[in-house]
Amino acid sequence: MASAPHGLIPAGTVAADTEVDLLVVGAGTGMAAALAGSERGLSVLIVEKSHYVGGSTARSGGALWLPASPVLSAAGTGDTLDKARAYLRSVVAGTASEARSDGFLEHGPATIEMLTRLTPMRFTWCQDYADYHPEEPGGSPVGRTCECRPFDASVLGTYRNRLQPGVMKPPAVPMPVTSADYRWMNLMARLPRKALPLIVKRVAQGVGGAVLGRRYLAGGQALAAGLFAGVLRAGIPIWTDTPLVRLVTQGARVTGAVVTHEGREITVTARRGVVLAAGGFDHNMEMRHKFQSSTLGRNMSLGADTNTGDALQIGQECGAAIDSMTQAWWFPAVAPLPGGSPKVMLAERSLPGSFIVDQTGRRFINEATDYMSFGQRVLERERCGDPVESMWIIFDRQYRNSYVFAGQLYPRMPIPASWFNAGIAYRAESLAALAPMMGIPREDFLATVRRFNASAAAGNDGDFHRGRSVYDRYYGDPTVTPNPNLRPLHDGPFYAVRMVLSDLGTCGGLRADERARVLREDGTVMEGLYAIGNTAANAFGATYPGAGATIAQGLVYGYIAAQDAAVR
Repeated sequence: MASAPHGLIPAGTVAADTEVDLLVVGAGTGMAAALAGSERGLSVLIVEKSHYVGGSTARSGGALWLPASPVLSAAGTGDTLDKARAYLRSVVAGTASEARSDGFLEHGPATIEMLTRLTPMRFTWCQDYADYHPEEPGGSPVGRTCECRPFDASVLGTYRNRLQPGVMKPPAVPMPVTSADYRWMNLMARLPRKALPLIVKRVAQGVGGAVLGRRYLAGGQALAAGLFAGVLRAGIPIWTDTPLVRLVTQGARVTGAVVTHEGREITVTARRGVVLAAGGFDHNMEMRHKFQSSTLGRNMSLGADTNTGDALQIGQECGAAIDSMTQAWWFPAVAPLPGGSPKVMLAERSLPGSFIVDQTGRRFINEATDYMSFGQRVLERERCGDPVESMWIIFDRQYRNSYVFAGQLYPRMPIPASWFNAGIAYRAESLAALAPMMGIPREDFLATVRRFNASAAAGNDGDFHRGRSVYDRYYGDPTVTPNPNLRPLHDGPFYAVRMVLSDLGTCGGLRADERARVLREDGTVMEGLYAIGNTAANAFGATYPGAGATIAQGLVYGYIAAQDAAVR
């Protein structure tokens, strides 16, 4: 397979004024819209601002929250659309239209079937990865999340290097780790009988595959690669390095778009519609400060760096309404080194032998709560005039020797000297000595330690209920009883690591209906214009119902948009 010049895929593609049925702006979950449109017989073109294919999907964990899907049915979970509908009614609680949730639920099964038909991907259930609010009516303690099995990216041929890189650096030894694997590998020092066979399996798959010329990926990398492979197989052209400039309208209808490629403006006429799937405004600090918080730091988002709200603003210029602009897929993370990016924290907050304090030296949240709720609590305090000015995760020697930290420090590995030098981490032989290093009140901090240790010893967090939810316990340590999320901090050295509020992308955007059609302020439809993924306002309003709900709604609404465009 020859390499395409000038960012055009496949080789031989020419970027010039053209006419297609469906124009998709964004090569992340937008690829699902392209595949669905192509299957319906539409001519499709994808344009992508970045040089890479995959968007924030490739940088994600790759999980998909898909209630009552064929994957769950095959696993015998007993999930139904009625149960999922009751759950979404409860957790969305009027922050988005019920029609949006219903549209997602009704088309989820068809979307996963379409992806199975049109891509080499195969999916599996993430057993016991509970919904984020499983105690709510209709909530599932066993979970509705699935993910792509490890995927051989060698099928991309010479285009493999055009896949958007992931958040974390690939391991030196090829090893495709799924989210289900990670749960147990994180406990390798505590449950070696459970973790080591998985590690051996994945190393054998990665190394053995490399010997045979295969390159196995997992998580968001696998999902994006699988979508990319499907697009290549379908012969759908992708123009990378091609940002959107403006939409073209005829009367009240959107009829195409103007894009730029190599400094030239190109007009693409779209007979059936334009699908905006260009991500959120993750790295547009002017917008983030206006709609969310003036305290948000630059380059703290883990979303793709080309997500600057272009499509959202261009949609507004044509009269589109916006919703949920205060919201993001918030994600607490380890503070970055100077010039670097935040480091992922997933299980760390749930594991026993740790707790989180703010600048007052006090706890302020159930540390094990889902990451979006965590961020919402931080910003709620800011709005109430009691801001979280700094956050620190505190842990002891046993914690450091037992668990993976920040996705890169394995049990017993020392915290890098660069972290200490940058003031991101501190170490002390006593908790009392740790307080002044963080610049927090010593006595208040020690009072927090005493209260936390007493609660942890009893296995009952009376302040924030950590460990009561089935979701909390998913990333706990089952060898610790009576509460897998709580253990007193006893033996030094003790550590404090600075945290920041990061995110996986924004989730406020263009207002869309249950058919993915963009709406005006008066509720009328902007004919010919669709919005999906993080370019559209979250279908679930101000909530995150379960792991993978962000990627799943992008894929499902991509499918919905294509079906609607096909009958125009």
